[in-house]
Amino acid sequence: MSRKAASREGSRRTSPSRTNSAHTSRQSSRNASRQTSDDEDAGNLSDDTAVSLASFDDLESIDTENDNNNWEQELLEVIDDVLDRKRSSALSREENYAAYCRLSKFHYVEDLIRSRVPDLLAAFTRSIRTETSVRETTLAMRALELLAITAADNTIFEHAEPLLTRTIRNSSDVIKAAAIHCLGTCTMFGGAGVEGIEDQMTFLLDIAASDGQSIDAQDGAAVCVTAALQEWGFMATEINDLSSESEEFIQIFVDQLNSGDPSVQIAAGENIALLYERSYSPQESWSDEGEEDDSNEEESPDTRPKEEVLRDGPKRVKRYNPYHDTPELERQLQSLATFHSKRINKRDKRDLRKSFASIRETVADPRHGPFYDEYRGSKLTVKIGQQGVMHIDRWEKWVRLNSLRRILQGGFPVHYFEGNTAVLDSLPVVMMRRPDSF
Repeated sequence: MSRKAASREGSRRTSPSRTNSAHTSRQSSRNASRQTSDDEDAGNLSDDTAVSLASFDDLESIDTENDNNNWEQELLEVIDDVLDRKRSSALSREENYAAYCRLSKFHYVEDLIRSRVPDLLAAFTRSIRTETSVRETTLAMRALELLAITAADNTIFEHAEPLLTRTIRNSSDVIKAAAIHCLGTCTMFGGAGVEGIEDQMTFLLDIAASDGQSIDAQDGAAVCVTAALQEWGFMATEINDLSSESEEFIQIFVDQLNSGDPSVQIAAGENIALLYERSYSPQESWSDEGEEDDSNEEESPDTRPKEEVLRDGPKRVKRYNPYHDTPELERQLQSLATFHSKRINKRDKRDLRKSFASIRETVADPRHGPFYDEYRGSKLTVKIGQQGVMHIDRWEKWVRLNSLRRILQGGFPVHYFEGNTAVLDSLPVVMMRRPDSF
């Protein structure tokens, strides 16, 4: 271990006040997050439908990084320590990976890591391969995700995919779930291409359809299935035509609605909403050949009032039937939207009701996006930083946003406003508002 790494590691381990303060702060943050989220969730169903990207668990780190004027030098030192494996221990690697994740999450580091990507990739994959400890392995996968979303390097997928697939099949459930998410990020941002994405979607679908048995998941199978469903949805947003397999996909997700885990149910439901949304597309007056497109008899001139056009966007028309029994599916979704049980906590019950009320609305009318309101239309408002506002009117955008939030957490606004192309290419433009408008 280098002298600087030893000093950094020692100061973190031997300072009781720092440790106790951090623990207390984190615990308070978690409690505040729980309480405040309850209020925010209630607001999501009001006329002020809005979601804030700030994670209360990240507030302490955000404040620290805002005051960190030497973060670039710290990052370079951390990278040197990460690559100096001969003099490292499992504990020092954990500390270095945690520091790398913190710095690359709250700062856009592409310029600083550009020439070090192959070396960092090798270091992270080596820790994943050896599995010296659960913490080192999962931190290495988090670091690899942040590398993939930052570096714009199309070789990451080909180097990481075989290892991550093997890890998903052979490791503990905690590591399996982390590896599924890491595989999803490397697939989307590491150069997999359309064929690679489709192959991984098949792999993830097998995990969901088998309730985790295809990867030998045990007590933590629900966590693995949730991860697989979430990453499948993220990848599906990159595939233009899902019509030929829509029936098969939806049936698998319908089966998962019977899961006893709310996270599995919600992830499956959001994928169903995404597939129903895809069965409609914007009406086009002209085909690619430049002639009038009258192939769909449902298409007709858009005679809606101007206010409705501005509210709901271009007219969308049905292209195909996504599923054979929509009425029965609507009944099942309505049951989940009005779910009553003492076996789950209030937060999970509220999440189920809110999510499935929205999902059912889309299944009933696929032109309606997440949290549709008959007066506002599909206008979920997401606050980005202090002055940014993003309008989410499609499930495709909602799924992408949630995936990026999971990867970048409280650092999402930094990556958006500093021009991370992976983030900018995935989401709509942020509208800037005057400070006095909030």
